[in-house]
Amino acid sequence: MRAAAILRGMAVTGLVLGVAGSATAQSGGASVTADAQVGFQQKVQLSPKDELAQADAILTRLDQASGAVRRQLERARTARDVVKSLCLNDKLSQIDVAGRTAKDRQSALQAAVQRNDSELSNHEFTIMTVLRQRSEQLVAEANQCLGEEVAFVGQTQVTADINPDLPAEDTTTYPDTGSTFISGPPQAVSPSQ
Repeated sequence: MRAAAILRGMAVTGLVLGVAGSATAQSGGASVTADAQVGFQQKVQLSPKDELAQADAILTRLDQASGAVRRQLERARTARDVVKSLCLNDKLSQIDVAGRTAKDRQSALQAAVQRNDSELSNHEFTIMTVLRQRSEQLVAEANQCLGEEVAFVGQTQVTADINPDLPAEDTTTYPDTGSTFISGPPQAVSPSQ
């Protein structure tokens, strides 16, 4: 059983190295360092009717994402947290744009399904899926927005501890140079002369 697990691990490692090797070969032999993730999910092919049903679910999720960030924004505004309000407002604007775009794409998806254009319907559905993923990322970013309350914890207090062993008088002495050296101001010189 352990040997089988090791062989599977070696196969996955070989696959990943093969993908990295092909990226190097495609770039003309130059070293390519990318943060690519190898996904082993097979794309599920939905029927056009199922895509329409999923499109409705995507729009619902986008509306929920917008509502959640909108509530966070209202709380930040109520708390007069300017920093967090700006961050959340930016995320909400991006989610709203994704929502409007998804609604337009849903209309195009419906038209493609009516024309029995499966290629166009798959394209529109894929774009809607990407918009849903982007909105989920924006919600996660909105949850990371920091406000002023994190940066400003409380009233600042300064305390000074004075060493009691220090002398009461200033004991600083300056060296005696015998004569006082006074430096005159530097002479102005024109850069064009």
